[in-house]
Amino acid sequence: MSFVRLMNNTKWEEIRLGMYGLDDLSPMWRTKDVENHYVCDWDGEWFHHFRIGGYEFIEWLEIATTSPEQTAAVGAVLARIHVPGEQVGCVFRVFGYAPIGKVVEYLAPANHSLRHASPG
Repeated sequence: MSFVRLMNNTKWEEIRLGMYGLDDLSPMWRTKDVENHYVCDWDGEWFHHFRIGGYEFIEWLEIATTSPEQTAAVGAVLARIHVPGEQVGCVFRVFGYAPIGKVVEYLAPANHSLRHASPG
């Protein structure tokens, strides 16, 4: 399967700093590697851990929230940054890559997502 890259280092850095900036509302996260399919363990440290290894091979980032307040705060950060992804319950998934031709929605305020097709 061929993938197209949707995110750049600037967007990943904006997410990292945005989640770190939530202080006590900072959520847990994990990533999947697009090349070897490795899914890392859940982690809560955004400032140093999130950027270890760089951003080039992040297929997706999952962000788990544990309260309505945290969900709203995380959703607001992701909508402000305008990233491709989805929300299922208390988990946000940000897409770093998508299969060519897959329709990808962008996270938007109040769960109103915007649709775009990935190039292909």
